[in-house]
Amino acid sequence: MAAMNYKTLKARQRMERHSYPPNLALRVHRALSWLNRAEQLGDDRDSAFIFLWIAFNAAYATDIDEKYRPSERTLFRDFLQKLIGLDKSNSIQQLVWQEFSGSIRVLLDNPYIHQDFWNHRNGKLTKAEWLLNFAGANKAAGNALAKNDTATVLSIVLSRIYTLRNQLMHGGATWNGALNRDQIRDCTHILGKLVPRMIEIMMCNVDALWGDACYSVVNRGTGSTKPRAIRQRERGA
Repeated sequence: MAAMNYKTLKARQRMERHSYPPNLALRVHRALSWLNRAEQLGDDRDSAFIFLWIAFNAAYATDIDEKYRPSERTLFRDFLQKLIGLDKSNSIQQLVWQEFSGSIRVLLDNPYIHQDFWNHRNGKLTKAEWLLNFAGANKAAGNALAKNDTATVLSIVLSRIYTLRNQLMHGGATWNGALNRDQIRDCTHILGKLVPRMIEIMMCNVDALWGDACYSVVNRGTGSTKPRAIRQRERGA
């Protein structure tokens, strides 16, 4: 499978963006900007992880009224199922079963990125309850692995990565701290491979329904919510 990175995707986006609908153009533009920054960070895995998560969020998040909003796990699974269905080259399945298989099993066995471990530590669950939930979640993941259920496996993995995201974004970890190196390494590796493939699939399927991006652009002086590139195209610029 050919390498996929910001440089490759940006070159393609520049050639094709005139044909993208506004919501997709905005998603791809934003996601690529954060992917670019993540790829510049070298050994700073904490920062790379954060920027890769923002790139992932820019690509997948949809503006939904909170009272109708499902769980993040459900959102992850629905989005991944859609991507996999549109992935004519099966690139995501190849990532999961060829490149991620070892990392995924290590992540699933890591208690520190399972939210119920922290719920137990904070007195919300008993030790027995936490261990039962952990065993049940890993059994479900094992069943999905055995069935080659790519969407379910990845949605479970992303729910663990989401816990790590919360730890970092809410100040629950130390930058370059010694205590979380394994999960930072594995999660950054997975996002670093997955995010470019996600963006590529979206660019290959401009007619798919991606929904409204969160926080639409408001151009000062015009009041328009259209990205500048879209307005320039409409004016023939």
